[in-house]
Amino acid sequence: MSPPSNVQLVGASTAHHRALVQLERVAASEAPVLVEGETGSGKEMAARAIHYGGCRRAGPFVPLNCGALPDSLIESELFGVERGAFTDARRSRRGLVAEAAGGTLFLDEVDALSAKAQVTLLRFLQDQWYRPVGTTREERTDVRLIAAANRPLEQLVPRELFRADLLYRLKVLTLVLPPLREREGDVDLLARHFIGQFAAKYGLPCKQIAPDTLRWMRSYAWPGNVRELENWVHRQFLMCDGGWLTHEATAAPGPEPEPDAAVGPEGATPAFQAAKAEAVRRFERDYLERVLEQAQGNVTRAARMACKERRAFGKLLKKHGLARGDAALG
Repeated sequence: MSPPSNVQLVGASTAHHRALVQLERVAASEAPVLVEGETGSGKEMAARAIHYGGCRRAGPFVPLNCGALPDSLIESELFGVERGAFTDARRSRRGLVAEAAGGTLFLDEVDALSAKAQVTLLRFLQDQWYRPVGTTREERTDVRLIAAANRPLEQLVPRELFRADLLYRLKVLTLVLPPLREREGDVDLLARHFIGQFAAKYGLPCKQIAPDTLRWMRSYAWPGNVRELENWVHRQFLMCDGGWLTHEATAAPGPEPEPDAAVGPEGATPAFQAAKAEAVRRFERDYLERVLEQAQGNVTRAARMACKERRAFGKLLKKHGLARGDAALG
């Protein structure tokens, strides 16, 4: 499948091809879709490809980041506000479900919704009728819903972090995006694609990737997936002198190898630094999920249990895609 002209899904690996085939099948329908994948794996890009590859392509594509939405705003953001509904409501405002009429409403980080927000969304999904805040008037819209989650929702249901009935509404169709470490050969293609983009953006000539840097890039685990790769290429493109892009141009935070890190040939055992980074990533995520569960989702309490400063703990949650809406932070 070739993605729509305004959506670029770059890759040639078997895992990427399988995801594209599934995406094409999903795009041909109007049923709700749940897109799952690790943070940075391209879930919003896939959602846009589904929209622009389907029969609603002429309609609007309206995204909403659920992880940044507190309980106090969920209804007004989704359903709109009638003038005078509360102190600051000086004029009426349409909600996102009305803005997305005839098109697609994309709910990103739906796994970050609080219990109250999940109930609000479930009620709307039953028949797409809703009531703007401050009025008793019911209205109806017509949207295709695409949701995305950083964590498998089925694993959250037994832990009472996500409603089973909402999961069934969202997961009529499923698209699972593979992490970059499972997309053999795509790191090269994506890196060169990003280099071309940044060269055009800054009006600079393209750079070649140094051979040792390319070997290192293939061995690195890329826990932040495509987004991490894009940001790294962006930084190195600007910081590297001459016509070569290397991994030694800057000591800025990022996936820089240790001086003694050996980079093996393709197909060999991953380099020590890459294997260590992946082990640390898995440990951090598993630990954070356990302590959050024990703290019943209260971030302040979880930070105290982990003996971490509240802000530093919050950064760790954000790094692993576990941050919740403001009201759930505690």
